[in-house]
Amino acid sequence: MKKTDTIGQQPIRDARTLGTPKMLILGLQHMFAMFGATVLVPILVQSYGLPLSIQTTLFFAGIGTLFFHVCTKLKVPAFLGSSFAFLGGFFAMGQMDQGMYAAMDGAEKLQYACGGIVVAGLVYVLLALVVKLVGVHRVMHFLPPVVTGPIIILIGLNLAPTAVNNAKTCWWLALVAMGIIVVANIWGKGMIKIIPILLGVVGAYLAAVIGNAMGATVLDAAGNVTPMLNFEAVKEAQIFGLQPFFTNFSGSVAKFDISAILVMAPIALAAMMEHIGDMSAISATVGENFIEDPGLHRTLIGDGVATSLSALFGGPANTTYGENTGVLVLSKVHDPRVIRLAAIYAVILSFSPAFAEIIHSIPAAIIGGVSFILYGMISAIGVRNVVENQVDFTNSRNLIIAAVILVCGLGFTDGLTFAVGSTSITMTSLAIAAIAGILLNAILPGNDFHFGSTASADTAASLGRY
Repeated sequence: MKKTDTIGQQPIRDARTLGTPKMLILGLQHMFAMFGATVLVPILVQSYGLPLSIQTTLFFAGIGTLFFHVCTKLKVPAFLGSSFAFLGGFFAMGQMDQGMYAAMDGAEKLQYACGGIVVAGLVYVLLALVVKLVGVHRVMHFLPPVVTGPIIILIGLNLAPTAVNNAKTCWWLALVAMGIIVVANIWGKGMIKIIPILLGVVGAYLAAVIGNAMGATVLDAAGNVTPMLNFEAVKEAQIFGLQPFFTNFSGSVAKFDISAILVMAPIALAAMMEHIGDMSAISATVGENFIEDPGLHRTLIGDGVATSLSALFGGPANTTYGENTGVLVLSKVHDPRVIRLAAIYAVILSFSPAFAEIIHSIPAAIIGGVSFILYGMISAIGVRNVVENQVDFTNSRNLIIAAVILVCGLGFTDGLTFAVGSTSITMTSLAIAAIAGILLNAILPGNDFHFGSTASADTAASLGRY
């Protein structure tokens, strides 16, 4: 069999055997797989009133991935893209109007949100140390699916109203985006099935271009009728330019406040479950046990430090992407070098303000249509986490833990604000729910969860897959 016929037949561990042109194309495929979800996070965060930069997001997705590969001895074929798990925290920070946040603009709120993510990334590093010392099974005993499942469900439910608010600016355009995503994900084959979100955004954007040419309009945030698309900012933008943290360093560096930390840091618990699930999935895909070698502590450190570094300069949290695991399955090319090529492509694209402005021009209705699917699937993944791990809700202990988590997450709509000395501290509903669930699980007798005891226990917590 010729080398050119091997793609899709037998696993390829060294992509250099295919030649440089094919390696470059394989790296491009991984970039497309991660691209839609990675840029969607800053788009959604911008709709919450926080100016998260697309350029910064792409830059640190690439840099974070390269750092992760170094940290894991260049062995793990994983891409680190924007984490959806922290969207609920960004939304909560955008809505914060108590204490020092009452008169604060979105740019400064973003800095404090990023400060909370820096701490969340350090939680990864702390867990990595604990895993190294006591072992992963003992650590995960305190984070069973009866806790993490409902928390993941709440992340999607708390975001649901924003999907409706964006979609109602132009319902037909939102439905086009939703329709394309559903068709691609259910009936698509090969690469089409892997990038439904990207296809939904691009397809609906083309529909918006046609509609705009025909005079179609949408409603803006204030309810005013505006053209469907506005390319003025795209025309004025430079093709090449530095990221915001280079040009406005003081406005991009994270700031720290206990309230913001309590908003963002607890989300690390759900994100770490995502990380562990993705590591297990990648291991199963390529036939290597990456949890043992290079070790879960190394992958957690790589993910955590990449997240903290990104947030320190105004970027979102990073996470290992299930989308790229899907590409590994599709192509059967398991060489981490092609992932590193995708990371380099992301860094190159991050130096184009014009590209970022094209992304900014996407109508809110398209974001709403995509969010309808995405936010609902985040909650559905939480349900799957509970079902696949066979959580017994006839057990009153489990029922109480889940009930308290859900009521805290949905009931404390304005969070909980209290003073410690002269400092005002605000805990969001998600933070309250996470803390309550973890404490109840630790206090109530009968925790019989054993990590890895079922086939699905290690892989049912991903927030990055569709």
